[in-house]
Amino acid sequence: MFYPLFRWLWLSILWLDHAIFTLLLYLLSWLPHAWTRSWYPRLFWRWSASFGRALGVDLKLHQKNERPIPKPYLLIANHPSAFEDMGIPALFDVYNLGKIEVKSWWIVGRISAAAGTLYVHRESRESRQAAKQEIIETLQAGRNVALYPEGGCKGRRLFHQFYYGAFDISLKTGVPILPVFLHYEAQEDFEWQPPYTLLDKMRHFMTTKNNRANYYVYDVLDPAQFSSKEEYCDYTHSLYKKWQTQYLE
Repeated sequence: MFYPLFRWLWLSILWLDHAIFTLLLYLLSWLPHAWTRSWYPRLFWRWSASFGRALGVDLKLHQKNERPIPKPYLLIANHPSAFEDMGIPALFDVYNLGKIEVKSWWIVGRISAAAGTLYVHRESRESRQAAKQEIIETLQAGRNVALYPEGGCKGRRLFHQFYYGAFDISLKTGVPILPVFLHYEAQEDFEWQPPYTLLDKMRHFMTTKNNRANYYVYDVLDPAQFSSKEEYCDYTHSLYKKWQTQYLE
């Protein structure tokens, strides 16, 4: 009885703290981008961590990599939940690739846009090509980018394929891929599939009986080791299938 009461009291305090932080970032987002582009993303990464804490998620980073992580890098991850939109930037200094619909979300959309989020309309070939070029330019400017090669939330298990975009970009730029495997211990509560909305999932995060989210980081993949995007993609997908067997089965 005491623990649930204490937990909800603590979450209420965290939500108040996050609401104040959100208001601050929203107001700052109206400043000219030329003034904010050097420091606003850092606030956004901290805001993402604040959001995760307010949702009550116990986010854990597991550094399985044996070698130091070079910069820039192109981070990829599996995409079972909505939480990684907060979890990834909470742990990594990355510019996210997100679906274009996020840009129109009330308050959050403006904050994410001011933070330098890259957007793509997934059903538009022209938008995908434009996003690809923007990712290349961001990497060439020395900044890290995060995206999901499954092409969206596909459920608690890996989609049967990865799309080639991330691997083609890595080959063209010479920027290595940083693979991160995401494991939510309460998979049903974290998985985002119809008919649930984002608000439904936020409620599930806060009421789950197991709030642990494990993010496993592995050594970067050097594009010089691969002769084609197909070979690169298939090899990486096989690694994720191995990690899925290790952590989920």
